[in-house]
Amino acid sequence: MDKHLFNLKFAAKDLERQAKRSEKAEKDEKLKLKKAIQKGNIEGAKIHAENSIRQKNQALNYRRMSARIDAVSARVQTALTTRQVTNSMAGVVKSMEAAMKSMNLEKVSQLMDRFEQQFENLDVQSQVMENTMMNSSTLTTPQNQVDALMQEVADEAGLELNMDLPSAQGSAIGATGSTQASAEQDELSQRLAKLRQM
Repeated sequence: MDKHLFNLKFAAKDLERQAKRSEKAEKDEKLKLKKAIQKGNIEGAKIHAENSIRQKNQALNYRRMSARIDAVSARVQTALTTRQVTNSMAGVVKSMEAAMKSMNLEKVSQLMDRFEQQFENLDVQSQVMENTMMNSSTLTTPQNQVDALMQEVADEAGLELNMDLPSAQGSAIGATGSTQASAEQDELSQRLAKLRQM
């Protein structure tokens, strides 16, 4: 079981590294987009904008999967810890029975201290587990508007973008994207709530 836990944690870290690579690629594509706009290469700019958005979405997907694997590994960790504490408590109970038979009060007191320490450790680990689950936040899907990204980069660079942006179509795409994003957010929130109840 420990080997599986290690593999889960390794996979989560690997996905986090992939997310950082995608974010770097997204920034590189944005720089290329800016240069293409400066040169007036609108078709090239569209390609770089699409690549940038794709890399951003890829980074979000990697982070989402990493968070899910983190949640699973936290549950495995809790199971292992609970098993260890249960075994320790069983050993303490046996020792307590032996101490009670001999009525060595000092030994009984020491065993009770150990017993209480095991419970305190379990409480701390349970609290860490709850915090981990609370912090594995769900991510929303970003709006995939190539034109909006191109306009944003052009505005940041103080450039004039020579293309007609279909405003009505853009807002329709935005509304669809936000509806889809909220639906995915609701689904992820429900899944997380189910995980917490287990």
